[in-house]
Amino acid sequence: MPFARPARPAALLLCAALLLTGCGAADPPGADTGAAVTLDNCGHTVRVESPPRRAVALNQGSAEIMLSLGLADRMAGTATWTDPVPKALEKANAKVERLADNAPSFERVLDADPDFVAASFESVLGKGGVATREQFEKLGVPAYVAPSDCVGKDNTGDGDGARSEPLGIDAVHDEIRDLAEVFGVEERGEEFVAELERRMARATSGADATDVSLLYWFANAESPYMAGCCGSPGIMTRALGARNVFDDTRQEWPQINWETVADRDPDVLVIGDLTRKSQTAESAERKIEFLESDPVTRNMTAVREKRYVRLSGQALNPTIRTVDGVEQVAAALREFGLAG
Repeated sequence: MPFARPARPAALLLCAALLLTGCGAADPPGADTGAAVTLDNCGHTVRVESPPRRAVALNQGSAEIMLSLGLADRMAGTATWTDPVPKALEKANAKVERLADNAPSFERVLDADPDFVAASFESVLGKGGVATREQFEKLGVPAYVAPSDCVGKDNTGDGDGARSEPLGIDAVHDEIRDLAEVFGVEERGEEFVAELERRMARATSGADATDVSLLYWFANAESPYMAGCCGSPGIMTRALGARNVFDDTRQEWPQINWETVADRDPDVLVIGDLTRKSQTAESAERKIEFLESDPVTRNMTAVREKRYVRLSGQALNPTIRTVDGVEQVAAALREFGLAG
């Protein structure tokens, strides 16, 4: 967090930690009543007959929501990680088996005997992904996709999809509320959403980056994936009043050549600091090494001034860590003297 907070009594700090890191195995009053839940989810009807006991999160974003809601004891596995889990969730995460660092096979997921699966991206539950929704549902396993990957977004083409309308942080809040309802922990969901809203408000209070241009680089040095206008980076950009140099494309993560990047010459480079190993230049260190040595990029303003903001991959995707991204970018712009 970029801002210091006043000291608080230990009991209050413990209470807050329990909310965000697991809340223990005990369920709150009204949980696990057995009431069925029906959701309209990305054009599909998802019906969960009773709160899951062996849920599998097929992406890190889904896993971190479940862990934050205190559901570790009701998870049978996780998969597809780009970053280390936040320290506040380490203890809860250690209770849950990691089925695969990257995408698991359908068989590996079924071996975990799931009664519910959740994914952050439609592609994970589509053709070429882990398995389709229909494959899971034929086996009696409800399959849920984060609304942030389908509301106002077209995933039918190549690449990472394109957005017809800008993504808002409300889509992440909707995912939290959906999962909280599925598991019968609605009160926890509302408390968690309220905390994220408070953090966003603190991070952006007084910030004015109207004249600042940003570029978001996720991965790959040869054909870099840069953020278009309207995904998770768009939430950060709009929250701070700044401008993304590739606001003119609605593709989620278009691959753009370095000559075009250098021509747009952003004031600040927001770069993914990933620990996975599926692309070139995954870590922030590798990205910076490339930027400062390549003849096309080394004379860019942000490179010469060393204006780098390192974000986790999860912050650059629509997840609860998008709020971390807002906080980190806001703090960096203030440090660079580019925001109020």
